[in-house]
Amino acid sequence: MEEFVVLVNPEDEVLGLMEKQQAHINGLLHRAFSVFLFNSKGEMLLQKRAPEKYHSPKQWTNAVCSHPRENETYLEAAKRRLREELGIETELSEKFSFIYKADVGGGLWEHELDHVFVGSYEADFNLNQNEVEEVRFISMEDLDKEMKEAPENFTEWFKIILEEYKHHF
Repeated sequence: MEEFVVLVNPEDEVLGLMEKQQAHINGLLHRAFSVFLFNSKGEMLLQKRAPEKYHSPKQWTNAVCSHPRENETYLEAAKRRLREELGIETELSEKFSFIYKADVGGGLWEHELDHVFVGSYEADFNLNQNEVEEVRFISMEDLDKEMKEAPENFTEWFKIILEEYKHHF
């Protein structure tokens, strides 16, 4: 099934739809969301992207990141992707939004108006292996250390979004 992203201007006004991979080739601004999940110890959930992903395969990133569909709210989309990728449901709260552009390799660009959500989760996962290879919780201190020692193991957008997250909290 072909997936489309919602193209927007910097004020989040809809300009139209475009097939997802084409939007990433063209580097056009589109709607996106990112979810950060934490356990009761304050550790962040990371997911390792599946090897079949067309960009950034087998790299670590935040719990969920994707794109809302046409006429779907950012929150609805975030909750949908939690179910589709991790097989979970949890409450989320939107914390901030910002625009970024990142070269993700292979002639592809992420240029997103990204709405960032935060939640907590403690139970089991039912991973969609087409999307997620594995998950793990990590302390912020250990995450910073790993990202410094092996930045190539993390998605480009996660590096940007994590820095933006730290500025807000």
